[in-house]
Amino acid sequence: MEADISGEFPCSSIAVDSVLRIVNLSQAGLIWGGLTGPLEADKQGLTGLARAPFIARSIGRLGFQWGLFAAVFSFTHCGVQRYRRKADLVNVLTASVVAGTVIGGTRQWKQVAGITGLVCLLYGANDGSRSI
Repeated sequence: MEADISGEFPCSSIAVDSVLRIVNLSQAGLIWGGLTGPLEADKQGLTGLARAPFIARSIGRLGFQWGLFAAVFSFTHCGVQRYRRKADLVNVLTASVVAGTVIGGTRQWKQVAGITGLVCLLYGANDGSRSI
């Protein structure tokens, strides 16, 4: 029989998990930047020596953004869960909206916060469900 251990982990364990998440999401951001950087360089008509730094900046920027999202999400999730003393989807939604707002900046923060909230809420619902 499996015991339900959700909510029994202290924030220090969640902090270690968030470090691993930052590394994984940063790697995903690096890959995404490596795939989209050349496409954006083509759209802007960059060739030769101007193309390489543009792609490198794209890779670094996206790797940093994805890692920052993971860090803000993990620490906010832990703080909200500790404050509310509950482990539910409200914590996931709150943390994802905060992280999306940080990443979205001032330009389109409402749309980014809404989309990240929805995506992370769906992920949290799927993560909390049990398979038969």
